[in-house]
Amino acid sequence: MRKNDCRKSPTHLFQDRGFPGRSDKSHYPFISLIPVGCGSTWTTMEECCLSADEADSLRIHREIERQLRRDKRESHRELKLLLLGTGESGKSTFIKQLRIIHGSGYTEADRKGFTQLVFQNIITAIQMLIDAMRTLQIDYVDVKNASHAEKLSQVETDQVSVLEAWQADAIREVWNDHGVQRCYDRRREFQLSDSAKYYLSDIDRITAPLYIPTLQDILRVRVPTTGIIEYPFNLSKVIFRMVDVGGQRSERRKWIHCFENVTSIIFLAALSEYDQVLYENADDNRLKESLALFHTILSYSWFQESSTILFLNKTDLLEEKITQSHLATYFPAYKGPQCDAESAKKFILKMYIEQHSGHQKPLYTHFTCATDTENIRVVFKAVRDTLFRENLEKFNLE
Repeated sequence: MRKNDCRKSPTHLFQDRGFPGRSDKSHYPFISLIPVGCGSTWTTMEECCLSADEADSLRIHREIERQLRRDKRESHRELKLLLLGTGESGKSTFIKQLRIIHGSGYTEADRKGFTQLVFQNIITAIQMLIDAMRTLQIDYVDVKNASHAEKLSQVETDQVSVLEAWQADAIREVWNDHGVQRCYDRRREFQLSDSAKYYLSDIDRITAPLYIPTLQDILRVRVPTTGIIEYPFNLSKVIFRMVDVGGQRSERRKWIHCFENVTSIIFLAALSEYDQVLYENADDNRLKESLALFHTILSYSWFQESSTILFLNKTDLLEEKITQSHLATYFPAYKGPQCDAESAKKFILKMYIEQHSGHQKPLYTHFTCATDTENIRVVFKAVRDTLFRENLEKFNLE
């Protein structure tokens, strides 16, 4: 190469050699096949003329371009699913189930990490019942339990790391008191975790030496979701990116930046909350709040191209509750038989379908029990198959 050639563009080099004024390599196929040696690196003619800094910048640029191409390819095989619903509708439990079914699961070390949370959930549950006993003016059948209750009320929940022997004994006695059981039957009148009965009825196992939480214990543990958490699951070489957001009213203002490029909405509603009020406002019915939120979400412009998957959750709790609490008391439009869980489910489903009316994308509905792993396994397989069918062309699936 002659002196100063490296300062010239490829077009000028061609012109200096007597070629026409063009650098189209397709016009001169032999040029693209001849590498030019520059030091110890085989490279193109253009790169040979770069300074060390310029060559380094070009290398970085090309690496960025390669990464962008990889990201683009991966994004084409990703489904973004937004988990929505009011507080305590079961979103986090659903995510735990997917981790068990399609993720890494929970090792023994993972399960041990939930021990303190289980203990704290138990203390919270018994303290809520004790507070409700005072509010509802229900007496303890065994007067000794009033003393136990007073001591348990003094426990600072966030300081609990173990359940001491006296605490376990006191919890057992208070929970088994007939007055407390009457209070539990009126639980719709106060705030109480759905898992209260599960934990309190199994206090002996949970307080045994060397206790390690089971998967069911983990599924039942209550930790309110604050902020936004993403969970990716790789299924059949397609990434399902679940975005879980806080369900409480105070958390909803944080949702907005999650709304872009959503493939589908998964909305969870708790069937059993037809007779309960909000944690944030004792005047608002939980199921009515859920219906209103469902309607509002579907009205957003971000979701006009997103299909909707509705999980009517907590079928087990509905079946337990419907025998004691009549749906028509809270929803007078219900004309079905009393104490009939199937009729209640159909009525509630109809209310959600009415809210979806006018939305151009389809609505897929499922009745679920988020604490039942087999139920969620079957339901999510149906959801996965539905989403694959909707995105056949995008993912080149057969």
